[in-house]
Amino acid sequence: MKTSELRSTQKAWAKAFSQPAKEFSLTSLSLLFGKIPASLRGTLYRNGPARLARGGDRVGHWFDGDGAILAVNFSDGKATGVYRYVQTDGYLAESQADRYLYGNYGMTAPGPIWNQWFRSVKNSANTSVLALSDKLLALWEGGKPHALDLQTLQTRGWDDLSGLSGELSYSAHPKQDAQTGEIFNFGITPGVNSKLNIYKSDRTGKIVQKQSITVDGIPLVHDFVMAGQYLVFFIPPVRVNLLPAAIGLYSFSDAMEWKPKLGTQILIFDRETLSLVSRGETEPWYQWHFANGYVDANNLAVIDFVRYRDFQTNQRLKEVASGEMQTPAKSTLWQVHLDPKTAKVQTSEELLDRDCEFPVVPPSHIGKASRFTYLSLQRQDVDTAKEMYGAIARFDNQSSTLTEAELGENRYPMEPIYAPDAINTERGWVLTVVFDGNTNSSEVWIFDSERLDDKPVCKLGLPSIVPMGFHGTWKPEIL
Repeated sequence: MKTSELRSTQKAWAKAFSQPAKEFSLTSLSLLFGKIPASLRGTLYRNGPARLARGGDRVGHWFDGDGAILAVNFSDGKATGVYRYVQTDGYLAESQADRYLYGNYGMTAPGPIWNQWFRSVKNSANTSVLALSDKLLALWEGGKPHALDLQTLQTRGWDDLSGLSGELSYSAHPKQDAQTGEIFNFGITPGVNSKLNIYKSDRTGKIVQKQSITVDGIPLVHDFVMAGQYLVFFIPPVRVNLLPAAIGLYSFSDAMEWKPKLGTQILIFDRETLSLVSRGETEPWYQWHFANGYVDANNLAVIDFVRYRDFQTNQRLKEVASGEMQTPAKSTLWQVHLDPKTAKVQTSEELLDRDCEFPVVPPSHIGKASRFTYLSLQRQDVDTAKEMYGAIARFDNQSSTLTEAELGENRYPMEPIYAPDAINTERGWVLTVVFDGNTNSSEVWIFDSERLDDKPVCKLGLPSIVPMGFHGTWKPEIL
């Protein structure tokens, strides 16, 4: 799509993507409102597609955009920020050529069809981040992570974590146990019958154990959940039509087919041995993201996740790249109880009938029962088919009540990130990066997690626009 094809009927959020984002070097952030909490100490990292056009052409899908990392460090009541593109091989080659050269999730490589056969798919490094003690990993689920410097965000290059041999990929949603430091993740090796590869790493990120299992076709598995001693995968009924994708007739996105008759497959693994405990099947749905999981007093695995009725969400996300959405794809917060020994669902219920996404819990509660889930939310007075998420909220899993932060018209927050207080572990802060379509600027907003419906305690200005992205993390300052 040519950039000149962007239309005048766009909503305010589209302005964040109208031009490639501009990097900025380490700088002190301006205080726009309130005061930075003295006990907020650490660094917020965020990742997302920051460039959706090059050489007059636009990407085919939001997922194709080149990744850029924002780092905002808080120390002694002050904040500094830096924003840099991940210097992937594909990004560097396309920057030099000033045109697209590679295929990606939602686009095929330009030129003759044999370009699809001889050019690798570009690793966009645009989905999430994993902060380790000595490096930051920029994650993209179709390939290996890129390592970056924690302070400068300088790209160091590929990182195989001492275990990603050959074509093994490392997905964008690792889960870390706050007590043991163990990190779990997975990757898909595509084929007629694909391999689901599961990894266990130590707290440094080094892979210390691997396991593989065959799955039918090429499924789209974006996330998984840790629930006590189990790792749980829901495999939705989406499969890649292998032949047209392999020969380059369709992009991976366009080759995906919704096959509800397959149902949702459930795979449960033991986190110690990585061995398969059980395999089951239930009704069809689609999910991108899990909120959390744990094992209850009845030894049932309780899984919270954001559920879609079908796969229309993929078309909706594709439209983001055009600057104008029109496809509705409502997603709501659900909970299932399942028997981990049989992978059979015991109960299934909708917890929150509000269009939402990007659910998170405090890092210390991952894999354990968490009273609160934080998430992005559609405002109630908008056309949700055309708008991005315009609010963040906290869902109380005990009282089933929702506390909503109202940001106002034409303001678009990213995924809320929970930052534990450095002094009082019983409290915390919720951070989000906001694109303000009224002023065409980006800001960092900080909320007290206990008073999310109050004004933010602080707003900080960023030197340039940071387009809405996907996922982030908080790395506490070591005291």
